[in-house]
Amino acid sequence: MKILVTGGAGFVGANLCGKLVKNNNVVSLDNYSIGSKDNHIEGVEYIEGDVVNIQSCLSNDFDICFHLAGLSRIQPSFNKPFDTFYSNTLGTQKVLDWCKINSTKLIYAGSSSKHHNPYKSPYALYKYLGEELCKMYKKVYNMKIEIARFYNVYGPNEIIEGDWAAVIGIWRRQIRDGMPITIVGDGEQRRDFTHVNDIVEGLIKISKFSKSHHDAWELGSGKNYSINEVSKMFYKRFNCQIEYIPDQNGNYRETLREDNDAIEVLGWNPTHNLSDYIKNL
Repeated sequence: MKILVTGGAGFVGANLCGKLVKNNNVVSLDNYSIGSKDNHIEGVEYIEGDVVNIQSCLSNDFDICFHLAGLSRIQPSFNKPFDTFYSNTLGTQKVLDWCKINSTKLIYAGSSSKHHNPYKSPYALYKYLGEELCKMYKKVYNMKIEIARFYNVYGPNEIIEGDWAAVIGIWRRQIRDGMPITIVGDGEQRRDFTHVNDIVEGLIKISKFSKSHHDAWELGSGKNYSINEVSKMFYKRFNCQIEYIPDQNGNYRETLREDNDAIEVLGWNPTHNLSDYIKNL
């Protein structure tokens, strides 16, 4: 099977490519704005290019496209609203058009921010619009499209440098550099942290499943922790200092998997535990 992974040199994309390449012909399309050539997997074909230009970058003989490319953090989107729209919304429409022309099945990486007010950040709105585009193309053009909503992904190849790092990656960098780990706001906001290997298993199950979901497959662990609770895990592991910083726009209070369809219908079974991951860092 020939498979395209957009954003294949990024965090989730690299882990997905590593799993898929064992039994498939895998191609990555990445512009390397966030992805890294350090994440390349032997046997994967890497094409440097932007998803907005997907028509001119690729052939038309792909069976499945995992569309993971995009700008994936809330805070940078406030300073780069157009870049976020260009990547997350316009890029998604371009991928949809390409899949429509080529009769390619699409698996779209949605976000748990869908369950919060989309007008709180450019990121939340543009990911929401990406989902809505997928639903419209699926209905109007009778395309094979599935949405997988991610919840606070962590694990191997997670980003630790720059604006695109999430909390686990940020804390890893701060500890490496001998700095206190920083907690935004009161630390009582709760997150459903989901290991990237579980996300990858869910994506593959979605791609192989014959029936379509009416909305989206929720890929969350089903357990959430407060940021304060996670900081205690880091303190126990690293004996690090902890510092509180002011709250930030778009910092919603809770994420937690909304339903069990992925488990009950797909047979998906998230097995990784956040505390074990931190113990072994």
